[in-house]
Order: sequence, then C-alpha cells, then structure tokens
Amino acid sequence: MKHPVDAHVGKRIRHRRWMLGMTQQQLADRVGIKFQQIQKYETGMNRVSASRLWDIADALGVQVAFFFEGLAEATGVSVPQGDMMADKEALELVRSYYAIPEAQRRRLFDLARVLSDAA
Repeated sequence: MKHPVDAHVGKRIRHRRWMLGMTQQQLADRVGIKFQQIQKYETGMNRVSASRLWDIADALGVQVAFFFEGLAEATGVSVPQGDMMADKEALELVRSYYAIPEAQRRRLFDLARVLSDAA
C-alpha cells in the first residue's frame, strides 16, 4: 500500500519533470538509475531515499523542500482547496508562461492580474 507522503513526493517529481519537458529516461540518466525506477517513484510505489531525492532535486533544479510543498493539504491534515498542479491544462499554461522572455512575461502577468481583478 502506498504511503500518502510517497505518493505526494512522486507526484511533485512528475509535475516538475513535466514542467521542464523532461522524459523519465532523461531524468533517470541524470540521476544514474533506470527509467522504471523513476516510474515507481512517480506513482509512489517505491519510496525515494534522502540521497536519491537530493539527486533528483538537483537534476530538476529545485530544493528538496519543493517535493513536500502542499503535503499537509494532500494528506488531509487540513482541508484541501484543490490541486491546481494536477490539472494538465494549468501545467501546460505555466510551462508556456515560463517559455516567454522575461520582459514580455511580466507584461502578460500584469494583464492577467488586471483581468482577474475585473472578473
């Protein structure tokens, strides 16, 4: 049986990998393991050791704490408000947003803020 923490960490690994446009094979190559192991981590079927999580964080360009963000909500400690990052459309939007040059991205952000205030 999967532990909720393992499932959450695996989900965060998958989301970050997807945001970077990286395949499981590419991540596995960077970490020095087989892609099947990445699959098991992402589904929460296998636990990620501390040293392996450190390597994965380095390969994905995040701090180790990134994988635990939102854990309280995901495990039922508090009332979840919904996981926007579970929505593939939201992930694609964020990924596209960060592909835009910074100056244009800032203007797009300002426009989105004005539109949301008007809604």
